[in-house]
Amino acid sequence: MTTVFNSPHELKDAVGQNLGASEWVSIEQDRINGFADATDDHQWIHVDPAQAKDGPFGDTIAHGYLTLSLVNRFLPEILDVQGISMGVNYGCDKVRFPSPVKVNSRVRGVGELIAVEEVKGAIQSTVRVTVEIEGSDRPACVVDTISRYFPAAG
Repeated sequence: MTTVFNSPHELKDAVGQNLGASEWVSIEQDRINGFADATDDHQWIHVDPAQAKDGPFGDTIAHGYLTLSLVNRFLPEILDVQGISMGVNYGCDKVRFPSPVKVNSRVRGVGELIAVEEVKGAIQSTVRVTVEIEGSDRPACVVDTISRYFPAAG
């Protein structure tokens, strides 16, 4: 369920709050191959199921950056900041990939609001997104995402 903030200023009172989780997303070989094509990263651990079967993971795995890119999908499912003229992805801090995502796994994002500050006419939030792998104790990715929300004129 999405956590809704009626204005970007409401974020200030929510630092430390768990924001909930996104829906699960399946990581199929077609998605991995498409990412390999988009990034020109065709390493066999990602795109060659026959060779990967005998490799260190026993199957193909998603690219770490594929897993990271899904955070952009998860964020709107985790939080919705209303009363803005626009929101901007400002960047990321502290990206880690503790565990590989094997083909045919499901992942989701879980968010925690860890910092909020006012900057240049906007409210900047840092949300730590932990990308969980269904059935695993270790996350696939942990990233601190930074967004800027510009309040609507009013």
